[in-house]
Amino acid sequence: MLESGDLIFVRENTEMGQAIQASTGNYSHVAIFLDGQIYHATVEGGVLSQSSEDFFEAEKVYDLYRYAEIDCTEVKKRAKCHLGAPYNASFYPDGDGFYCSQFIAELLPIFETIPMKFGNDDWEISDFWSEYYRELGFPVPLNQPGTNPSQLAASPLLVCKERNLHDSDF
Repeated sequence: MLESGDLIFVRENTEMGQAIQASTGNYSHVAIFLDGQIYHATVEGGVLSQSSEDFFEAEKVYDLYRYAEIDCTEVKKRAKCHLGAPYNASFYPDGDGFYCSQFIAELLPIFETIPMKFGNDDWEISDFWSEYYRELGFPVPLNQPGTNPSQLAASPLLVCKERNLHDSDF
């Protein structure tokens, strides 16, 4: 089912996942499958590659997308170049390292940046993000140029292959 070049979009119920989804849409994480490994940027490990067994988790839901014109060899070369880069926890465009969608947009330079959102229908900046940035010691980068997983998935250049997959499907 997984093919090299597939983009894996994730929905999750963690506090951070819910805050991202409330602010941006359906997804809280994105990764790419290349030659048997999943490459992504994580809070815990920065940019890394993992086996499918280590990546997929029971509590999460996954959708697979495809960019028809992907050059997997070139994208894998770029992905490997960034292994070990730190996680960009500030989400600022000039922050060190990468957050997940920023990493994918670096590998596949087909996505535009958009003004970043940190609120929901009720608040421009949600309580979660206010607290998150207070602890980081940074102002919330509201409307700074960035990306998010839901925005990448909405690209007309991507085709959805499969929806609502669970760890047991892989």
